[in-house]
Amino acid sequence: MFISLQLLHMSVFSQSFSPCGRFLAAGNNYGEIAVFSLSAALSPDASQASQKPILNFTAHDGPVFSLLSTDTHLLSAGNGEISAWSWAELIKKDNSLIVGGGDNNIHIMDMETGIFKSVLKGHTDYIHCLCFKEREEEILSGGEDGAVRIWDSRTNRPVHCIEVFKYEECARPQFGKWISCLATDSDWMLCGGGPSLSLWHLRSMSPTSVFPLPGCQREAVFYQDLIMSVGEGPHVSHCLHGGTVKAQIPCTPSSLNTLALNLKNTEHRVMTVGGSSHQIDVFTNFSYKAFSLSF
Repeated sequence: MFISLQLLHMSVFSQSFSPCGRFLAAGNNYGEIAVFSLSAALSPDASQASQKPILNFTAHDGPVFSLLSTDTHLLSAGNGEISAWSWAELIKKDNSLIVGGGDNNIHIMDMETGIFKSVLKGHTDYIHCLCFKEREEEILSGGEDGAVRIWDSRTNRPVHCIEVFKYEECARPQFGKWISCLATDSDWMLCGGGPSLSLWHLRSMSPTSVFPLPGCQREAVFYQDLIMSVGEGPHVSHCLHGGTVKAQIPCTPSSLNTLALNLKNTEHRVMTVGGSSHQIDVFTNFSYKAFSLSF
């Protein structure tokens, strides 16, 4: 089968499910966003054509590093710019967008007007990842400076700063100090990148488990009693909270950038994984790959 040079050199950097859970958007290194129909791909009558995009368009001049869905928009971020693409069939409920980027600050923008409402300053280098802790209304950010910063979203003031690379059990100077992934679940936080992927108790601000995963982890999520992580290497790691690697699930790309869980409804409950390939692996059972979507 002939594969174009563009497909051979393609990498998928970002993913986001639509608010209804029936569609998946993915962004690549060529600035393209592809939208896939999960309803079609998961149908008993699915064909090879069902695994191709229903829409593919150029969104940015450079790579699409980040995608995020609000209740009404698909938000995309590339080299210094943020774009919003309407999910026209849904009703807007939340008008705020939190953006981290190349000027080392976090910008909070009103989605309705496009006006930035406030700026959170503290990082001294690029911001790689953001997450929101809803119960406490806190924003967590991780960056090239090796710090995880926690902000009160009501006052826009800093609450805590954790310099992960200064903790001996987490530090890996050979990989650097940058933080590339963040996730929270109640009083717990996952972070990793240059430092080892580690589980932190946020009330005590201390690491409780460090996961023995080689290379740099680029995305990690909590799922039930597991932690799932992707990074260098062709597999999704399933880890226990105590620090044990329970399983490593093979994937198509040789290196992985992005992992997403769609838990919005049982009909389209999947895990999707993308990386150094034009293919996005789809897992209906999170222990093995069911099929692959393709740009």
